[in-house]
Amino acid sequence: MEARDLKQRTKQFSIDTAKYLYKLPKDATFLAYHRQLVRCSSSVGANYRAACRAKSDRDFLNKLKIVEEECDESMFFLELINELTEVENETNIRLQKEANELLSIIVASINTVRKRLNPSGNSKS
Repeated sequence: MEARDLKQRTKQFSIDTAKYLYKLPKDATFLAYHRQLVRCSSSVGANYRAACRAKSDRDFLNKLKIVEEECDESMFFLELINELTEVENETNIRLQKEANELLSIIVASINTVRKRLNPSGNSKS
């Protein structure tokens, strides 16, 4: 997948997540989860864009690790919200699937960069 395609896909994930959150209850508990999910889901796209501007392979790797963490955190909050409400369950499951696919792509990229940085495989970056 090309960088510009993944940029668009991570941005769309942020947009779709925000649209989903508009449909959820607005009580105090959910608002805390909303804020966290908005932050981490939008951070997936923002940090991937930053990774594309990395100055070196090590910089790229470090930025991708942030994307990995934010994507995993998005999955956590989507799972949590899914278990706490029945509202828009299908959308939540679709977003979880997308987050998982994005995470898989990012982890594969991390592994590729690690191999490039350390072809002998002696230590992890």
